[in-house]
Amino acid sequence: MSASRTSGFSRLKNNQKKLSIAGVAAIGAAALAFTAVPSNASTAQTVEPQTVAAAAPVAWGGKQAAGTLQLGITDQLTTIELKAKADAAAAKAQAAAAAKAKAAAAAKAKAQAEAAAKKRAAEKAAASRAAARKPVYANNLDGWIREALDIMKKHKIPGTYEGIHRNIMRESSGNPNAINNWDINAINGVPSIGLLQVIKPTFDAYHIPGTKKSQWDPVANIVAACNYAADRYGSMDNVNSAY
Repeated sequence: MSASRTSGFSRLKNNQKKLSIAGVAAIGAAALAFTAVPSNASTAQTVEPQTVAAAAPVAWGGKQAAGTLQLGITDQLTTIELKAKADAAAAKAQAAAAAKAKAAAAAKAKAQAEAAAKKRAAEKAAASRAAARKPVYANNLDGWIREALDIMKKHKIPGTYEGIHRNIMRESSGNPNAINNWDINAINGVPSIGLLQVIKPTFDAYHIPGTKKSQWDPVANIVAACNYAADRYGSMDNVNSAY
């Protein structure tokens, strides 16, 4: 082949390549123009390059969603664990508070029981001391007069040992069972009885509560007679004869 033919053939091929590239470019431009220009067909829609680009990474978006879901589940599990721990801590605190309250109630009950026991012991001791301090009176004329004087003092009835003893010796000679069956009182059915020869109406009227309600009881007889004498004469000390 001659050099001129070879050179012409080469130029032809280069021109074909240029035409081919230009044709492809023209077709691409036409395609882009077709997609950019809306069609009269009802089903045709405009597709913008940004939309196509945004829809492209489908596979990457799926992985991202899966990762987000996994994080959500992890967060939920963490929340459940934290709630369980919080509930357990609250239950433990509640149990501790209940135990503390129970212990406090037990301590209070114990303290109250001990206080009550101490109070009973103190009352018993006080009663024992009072009993120890309570005078013991002899069962004779001296003891009867002294006991009667203590009772009279509590009830503010005047009288002295000497005045009571003097009148007893005149009336009964110190005999608590003495009775007068011959005077006017005996005739009227109410004889004078006891240490100070008291008739029943007088005894009943001047009897002091806390003493025996009997004319025959020496202490009750003395106290009632002295109460009567105080009302009528000011005191048994002022009585020097039958009264």
